[in-house]
Amino acid sequence: MSKYLLKYEEYRTYTEEILQKALSEMHCHTEVLQKSIDYSLMAGGKRIRPVLFLAMMETLGLDYRSERAFAVAVECIHTYSLIHDDLPSMDNDDFRRGKPSNHKVFGEANAILAGDGLLSYAFELLIGECYKGVRYVNAAKTLASAAGLQGMVAGQSADLLHSGKSVSEVGEAELQMIHFHKTANLIAAPLIMAANLAEKYEEETREFGMSLGFLFQVTDDILDETGDEREMGKTLGKDKAEGKLTCVKVYGLEKSKRLRDELTQKCLALLDKIDANTSFLKELVISLRNRNK
Repeated sequence: MSKYLLKYEEYRTYTEEILQKALSEMHCHTEVLQKSIDYSLMAGGKRIRPVLFLAMMETLGLDYRSERAFAVAVECIHTYSLIHDDLPSMDNDDFRRGKPSNHKVFGEANAILAGDGLLSYAFELLIGECYKGVRYVNAAKTLASAAGLQGMVAGQSADLLHSGKSVSEVGEAELQMIHFHKTANLIAAPLIMAANLAEKYEEETREFGMSLGFLFQVTDDILDETGDEREMGKTLGKDKAEGKLTCVKVYGLEKSKRLRDELTQKCLALLDKIDANTSFLKELVISLRNRNK
């Protein structure tokens, strides 16, 4: 196993440990809510967002194990978004990470409550950190903004609004609004949070994070057309069938692939602006560009 993969596994394993500890500290009062949250939060996956936080913490000279609450909050918000995204009223997906979606197992009402609970718990964690000082307040605000009306929620709303429309009605501007808000904000946030805590390279990290988030979504759009459902662990081809506004719909498959390569090079160049050992992050960029799931 390469040095990069070993380090990624170190971050991912730590993430699993702190998520499990967080679950043990939750008090859901009803068994079905506890099981519903456990089912989705511990469903596995690459844990990219907390890994990005931990990696940037270490890149900027901080102890990545020192800020457990922020890493947990990031993944709680991401998991809530997946539970709600799969709902019949949203993207209506029956599978997530190779398993039935939360609402298929626990029912739609319990899935909504599980998502609500994870979002609320994340804010409990964020507020609990704010007494430590301004840099903690800034990190908490970064995640709150990325998840809310200036970020993911706005992107989801635009995604629903523009679904089913033709490229003559909507185009590149609407596509970028959706991708930057719905996806890129929550990819960039953990990176920026680490920079907030380190109090350096905040703008450079923001630019890198947003570009990385756009790269992630462009790759996702390509894989929705060309990927393997068994590898991806979710239903493919739904975006096209439902008329979703994707890179492939706006640019076509070949131009989307070129855009993916351009974004990859942009991300690598942006990391050169950070005077630190960014080798792990550079390999992560390449890994996200080359991913097949």
